[in-house]
Amino acid sequence: MPPEVDPLDLVGVEPDERLLAEDLAQLPATVGQPESLPESQARRRLVAIGATLTGVTLVGGVALIVVGLIAAVVGGLGIGAIAAMVLGTVLVSTHWGWVHVAELSANSLEGRRHASLIERRREWLRGIEPYTRWEVTTTANHDGSITIVTTRYRPARAGERTYTFVRQEIAREVHPADEPAAAVTERAELLRRQAAADTGRERERYEAARDAYENALLAQGDEQERLAALRAASEALSERINSNLRDPPLTE
Repeated sequence: MPPEVDPLDLVGVEPDERLLAEDLAQLPATVGQPESLPESQARRRLVAIGATLTGVTLVGGVALIVVGLIAAVVGGLGIGAIAAMVLGTVLVSTHWGWVHVAELSANSLEGRRHASLIERRREWLRGIEPYTRWEVTTTANHDGSITIVTTRYRPARAGERTYTFVRQEIAREVHPADEPAAAVTERAELLRRQAAADTGRERERYEAARDAYENALLAQGDEQERLAALRAASEALSERINSNLRDPPLTE
């Protein structure tokens, strides 16, 4: 499990695009779901072709190595035997490349075909902010009991400039079937209010840090504009002085 990270350290960091795919289940239900990216027939065909070529390349490479070894044993280590073993080794060592080629080709094809949808998905992703969230869910069990689960979704580093989330169950309560429904409901609502309060506290803490960061960027931008204006004025003055030096004014 990734180490704990203070969400304030993630201010200005982008959400990782894995949250649109394999890490999507790590997000809390409150953030919603992105639009689904339809898988086209062309993509399935390309992936199938890549898998087929991977298998053929692997089998062919092994076969060439075996043929080369047999030829070397029977007729000596000649050019043909060496060439067969070298070619077989190359095919075996690179057979997974077809999978990556097919995946890249499929991604490129879908990127062109669904460009607007992909941009909307990325815009949705950019709207997720890296603060810890808590959620409480209930499940009815086959014996009539009710399970109340509290889950924490904490941000974690995914890369140098990206973050993801880690889903962690932090509490589980099982209430028997004979417990009064009102008591179970009250307990669940109490936990939900606590989860909402904890989430709100973390959101406010993160938003304060984010606002301070954005104000610092604006101030830095204003300072850069001021320095740029000063440089422009100095360059204009320098040019005027140099012009006078090149063409000194006439004297009476």
